[in-house]
Amino acid sequence: MVSLEISHISKSYPGVRALEDISFGVPAGRVHGLMGENGAGKSTLIRILSGDARADAGEVLIDGTPQRFGSTRDAFAAGVAVVHQELQLVPNLSVAENLRLGHFPARAGVVRFGSLFADVGRILQEIGIDIDPRRKVSDLSIGERQMVEIAKAVMVDASVIALDEPTSSLSAHESEILFRLIGRLRSAGKVILYVSHRLDEIFRLCDGCTVLRDGRLAAHHQTMDGLTRERLVAEMVGREIADIWSWRPRTPGPVRLEVEALHGARIPQPQSFQVRAGEILGFFGLVGAGRSELMRLVYGADPAAGGSVRLDGTSLGLPEPRRSIRAGLVLCPEDRKADGIVQSRSVAENIAISSRRHHSPFGVVRPRQEAATADRFIETLRIRTPSHRQDIVNLSGGNQQKVILARWLSEPEVRVLIVDEPTRGIDVGAKSEIYEILYALAERGLSIVVVSSELPEIMGICDRILVMCDQQITGEFTRAGFSEGTLLAAALPDRARHVRKA
Repeated sequence: MVSLEISHISKSYPGVRALEDISFGVPAGRVHGLMGENGAGKSTLIRILSGDARADAGEVLIDGTPQRFGSTRDAFAAGVAVVHQELQLVPNLSVAENLRLGHFPARAGVVRFGSLFADVGRILQEIGIDIDPRRKVSDLSIGERQMVEIAKAVMVDASVIALDEPTSSLSAHESEILFRLIGRLRSAGKVILYVSHRLDEIFRLCDGCTVLRDGRLAAHHQTMDGLTRERLVAEMVGREIADIWSWRPRTPGPVRLEVEALHGARIPQPQSFQVRAGEILGFFGLVGAGRSELMRLVYGADPAAGGSVRLDGTSLGLPEPRRSIRAGLVLCPEDRKADGIVQSRSVAENIAISSRRHHSPFGVVRPRQEAATADRFIETLRIRTPSHRQDIVNLSGGNQQKVILARWLSEPEVRVLIVDEPTRGIDVGAKSEIYEILYALAERGLSIVVVSSELPEIMGICDRILVMCDQQITGEFTRAGFSEGTLLAAALPDRARHVRKA
């Protein structure tokens, strides 16, 4: 039975103090929550625990023994496994190859793929994960990839397992599988460090929790007894947040976006919908329902086989990203790492990359103007970064999301903003700020389309909701008709009905 102790850990990067004198312990057989806003230091602490970064001061102790991790291999050898929010899989290999990478069954140097697939398939079945071990990771959904990452941590029999936002891409069914796994790992005496912004999960799973704020220890709770959501939120953000949604009514204008009979390879049946100026339209559905695929068709990221998109009555023809952007239709994608950010560039460059054409005559970049624009959005959106010159890869996931949003808000002619999972991996305080930004944009007359797998979020901020199931729109609900039961009924394959109004 192994315990984990974080002792006086400090870490600095150029221009920022990421962690300062952090100490807490987790006994064996416990699930311990790690909470805090984006930029609070959670990811830095996880990187130190995984061996991906070295602390400037302090140490990690496992079962009372100080550890000196010089690499992730050292941490792995000491029994530490980390499931990162940004997945660490090889996309062109199969599920089985990823799970047994470096440990393939072989004879005379020849990999025995039959044994490999059979062995991994049996283990996945025992865990409760229904994924064919022969499938390539590149063919999996984000949720399925997350399950593979979690399976990897379980299969190595680590004594300390850190899960960083593990349910951010999972369906309700997949989340339940994970929760059962966590229960089994707890019973086996493992230390589970659970990082999540979803308070329901923290209160359901965790035996205690630690809260970080601005790189410092804000609170440590050995148990969850007597701890309220309101107190935990206040410890995280340093202030009370009475109503995270703060929805306010507005009167939508004329139809702004018209999608008619649009279909493609991943949306085989023609789909149609409209969004009005000043309206926040939500798209809800379970993982695999086709929400993101439909948005990619509307924007033009995936080629459409037929149908049309009209913006303020003007046809865009078959959508294409460059044409969509110039017309004022933009998309914040679901997978920000793969599709949203330019990893090798700074915060300022990531913000300016689209609008640069407006203020770069003859292709000449104007750094001062781009820096001023970046600084304005850094302040407006509360992007936590030492400066606009910081490489975007050094920002937390939530702050990277804000940079993507800033990129499109810097476009002077945006009329339709599609945001796919806008608050995935974002803390409760930043969520409230993002919602306020969306409300303000809608009040200016922008059409907002929000895609989310979080039912409370979609009900909390939207004026109207479309539900999808099996790549089709199966229900339309005005705010007066919002209820979890009716929305879920339209989202479940065995209960979905094509009810266009409720």
